[in-house]
Amino acid sequence: MTSTTATPDAPLLQLVNVSKHFGSLTAVDHVSLDIQAGSVTCLVGPSGSGKSTLLRTVNMMEDIDGGAIFFEGKMIGHEVHGGHRVPVSKKTARKQTLNFGMVFQHFNLFPHYTALENVTAAPMIVKGTKKKDALAIGKRVLEQVGLGSRMDHYPSELSGGQQQRVAIARALAMEPKVLLFDEPTSALDPELVSEVLTVMRGLAEQGSTMMIVTHEMRFAEDVADEVVMMDAGRVIERGAPKDVLHNPTTPRAKKFFASVGTLSSTEGLKQP
Repeated sequence: MTSTTATPDAPLLQLVNVSKHFGSLTAVDHVSLDIQAGSVTCLVGPSGSGKSTLLRTVNMMEDIDGGAIFFEGKMIGHEVHGGHRVPVSKKTARKQTLNFGMVFQHFNLFPHYTALENVTAAPMIVKGTKKKDALAIGKRVLEQVGLGSRMDHYPSELSGGQQQRVAIARALAMEPKVLLFDEPTSALDPELVSEVLTVMRGLAEQGSTMMIVTHEMRFAEDVADEVVMMDAGRVIERGAPKDVLHNPTTPRAKKFFASVGTLSSTEGLKQP
């Protein structure tokens, strides 16, 4: 199967029974998700539950071992030849990954580039954007993340929150159709978290399609259209934030959400 039926209500991104193994470890175990255009999906769960690995399969940083991923109704990462599924060519993979913008836990900025240079490098190198156009895009997205006055600053001159906002601007400059965030605030001091979450809230309000791995439950409740809880590589709860965070149905989810404060400890220990 290389495509799904395209309809106006079809998911922009669809994961079908996706699995990923590292030796004997099953990091992602038959996960299926539908991501609608303009929606925000927050992936939550304990460390090691497979959230980040799942996110990395979407932009093909990790090759899947089973299942399929579809973008705009077409399989990505693999194609079918002679009845066998094989990886796409490197050229095709590069083209497909342009649909996704990834923001990591650590900023990974070039220390010898200014904020603007960090943001404009990828459009020029990867997409062949002319310097004049790349500069215009870079200035626009840095303004968008609240760094219009810091464009000429180097990473060492910026706070951690500002560096992460540069990283978000860098992803935006590539004009992706889906933004992927892998715990973007986990490396920040607590007082710097809010400025990054404010930018992400703004992107959500503007209709950006986003998949976010996060431990920020209040943010997930405020912003997400769907919260997906993973444990041991599997999806064990999914639905509207108020339902998943405050009324989970499985004992494992109740225990987890009690531990992070969305449920009282007594609620978390109740058996269904």
